[in-house]
Amino acid sequence: MAATGAGFFTAVSSPILRSQLSPSINPKHFVSARVTSRQPVSSTEPPPQPPSSSGNGRLEKKKQEAADTVTKSGGESEERRLSWKDYFEQSEDMIRSVDGGPPRWFSPLDCYSRSNNSPLLLFLPGLVDLVERTVRSENYLSPNRPIYLVGESIGACLALSVAARNPDIDLMLILANPATSFSRSPLQPLIPLMQIMPDQFHLTVPYIVSLMTGLPSKMVMATVEKRLPLQQTIGELSEQFGELLSYISVLVDSLPRETLMWKLQMIGSASAYANSRLHAVKAQTLILSSGRDLVLPSEEEGERLRRTLLKCEIRKFNDSGHALLLEDSVDLVTIIKGASFYRRARCLDYVSDYMPPTPPEFRKIHESIRWTEIATCPVMLSTLENGKIVRGLEGIPSEGPVLFVGYHMLLGWELAPLVARFWAERNILLRGIAHPMMFRKLRHGKLPELSSFDTFRMLGAVPVSATNFYKLFASKSHVLLYPGGMREALHRKGEEYKLFWPEQSEFVRMAARFGATIIPFGVVGEDDISQVLLDYDDLMKIPYFKAEIADLTDEAVKLRTDIEGEVANQDVHLPIILPKLPGRFYFLFGKPIETKGIDRDEATVVYVFYLLSYADILPIFYNEFGDGECNFYQQRAKALEQLRDAWRKHELRGRDKAHELYLEVKSEVEKCLAFLKEKREHDPYRELLPRLIFQATHGFDSDVPTFEL
Repeated sequence: MAATGAGFFTAVSSPILRSQLSPSINPKHFVSARVTSRQPVSSTEPPPQPPSSSGNGRLEKKKQEAADTVTKSGGESEERRLSWKDYFEQSEDMIRSVDGGPPRWFSPLDCYSRSNNSPLLLFLPGLVDLVERTVRSENYLSPNRPIYLVGESIGACLALSVAARNPDIDLMLILANPATSFSRSPLQPLIPLMQIMPDQFHLTVPYIVSLMTGLPSKMVMATVEKRLPLQQTIGELSEQFGELLSYISVLVDSLPRETLMWKLQMIGSASAYANSRLHAVKAQTLILSSGRDLVLPSEEEGERLRRTLLKCEIRKFNDSGHALLLEDSVDLVTIIKGASFYRRARCLDYVSDYMPPTPPEFRKIHESIRWTEIATCPVMLSTLENGKIVRGLEGIPSEGPVLFVGYHMLLGWELAPLVARFWAERNILLRGIAHPMMFRKLRHGKLPELSSFDTFRMLGAVPVSATNFYKLFASKSHVLLYPGGMREALHRKGEEYKLFWPEQSEFVRMAARFGATIIPFGVVGEDDISQVLLDYDDLMKIPYFKAEIADLTDEAVKLRTDIEGEVANQDVHLPIILPKLPGRFYFLFGKPIETKGIDRDEATVVYVFYLLSYADILPIFYNEFGDGECNFYQQRAKALEQLRDAWRKHELRGRDKAHELYLEVKSEVEKCLAFLKEKREHDPYRELLPRLIFQATHGFDSDVPTFEL
């Protein structure tokens, strides 16, 4: 299983694999899991300390060599990841061991250290009798942390069964191609066939199973996709073929007829047991479904489980086979992060539980959105403290908290080049304040799958709320806010570059509380890449589209229900657009605005003193001495009433100042838009053809010139 990407798991010894989800973001921080054969622990007895040595020398040696390679290279990109072959070699050693003893377990993850209060993860590759006992024991030791159960195939049945029997334990289930669909599996005909099959024909069964997993074809495709020279490709394919024979040899050794028969019967029993208890599963669940699973109907089963389980999401892998977690292209850590499925307490904290993408993860994301940068060739301009406009992002403060407030182009087309450029040029991660429908839906229906927003969550987007706003500022983040929201991003014909902001300030006072720097910005170019044919007003006149809009809106979480006007229109729809030959995007980040001038420190002192004195201390005195019994406390109560009145007047002044600053920020955004609309008229490379000619002459990685500043 590919699990690199964030230093995310740390494995230690236990009756089964015990891993800790860690927020470390350095992919070099991986060490091996230890193999153990310890006996189970009781539900009340703390688990013993892990042994100091590993149970498998060959794999440990390879992992150490991989770690040494990273250390010598000094770069994350040179990291050597262990392959499925390494783990099959370990399983081969385990199968051929003759020392007896209880079952052995090994980790398919490369891991390092864990952070404090990190949740427990148990990986279940197959049947494990001790899972429930281990879960209860660990929950007893750390009742406030969730326990992750990662179950693949029959392991998914086990995880569901454990969750059904322990509904009061905070479990997080990750189920890869669950075998709850075994009754509809193509393996079913093998059971009666194997009962009458002569021994000499049994050797063909592992070959059939191997082909059904899709692993051999994946090996070939992975080699072909490298696009190496023909001779080198043939050489690698030959080497892969040799590894495949070794892999099948292990299968033959590990799956004699009796073992395979017992395994199939066990899967059927586990599947029936789990299905009979699905109604009792309360755990939060993430289903991983392969589209080309020849062993189980995993895609259909994923949908069935999502409809059946109370709290369930699904992630689909259309080109993957049954052995999903053995594929190099599948990174479990990235999946968990993208699905916002990582938490360290009872509730998910979008700020403290967030882990930024690692450089390899960001490069993969960047490659997928690279076409937007190539097509629009964005021009980035920023403003220094002295008011001078410069090309690039030199005027952006490196230290937070910083609040970027700007114009939301049609469908948010500016987001991809904006976030990518900040990361690549300044190593700054913009934490976007996003619509809640990117994180949850009120019901399943016609809205896009939540998985379509995984990239935004990977890049730090959080659902809009005052709490998340507060936590982002407290963590000194760079926050991206669009006050116009959905109404601005889904504007009507002729409303390009028009701001749809609420009448009252929604962000200034929160920014002022933390002394955040506000940077207004504008972006233009949407009218050069598209033209709206049918907007919201047009669609609402057509009965079919009107009904569709109503259905979509009913699925989405509602925002701004307490205000009126155009900005309160949060109907979800998709305008019909005519694309154009792409023009160019232009960004201008205005002069940074400091918020410390709103008497933030004085207001905080007055407010905190009022809260502590009036709301907390005074009731204690009254309870002890009685209301009015002590003249001293009567005088104190009067003084506190005066303090409260002073606080209210201060708040009123603060609100007035905040609103003035709010209008100033809005005006600056409009000035940025006007500046860019005027200046782009003088850009000789505004159109696509001149840019292509320039890049063909100077190289496609060269910066295309623009207008004079």
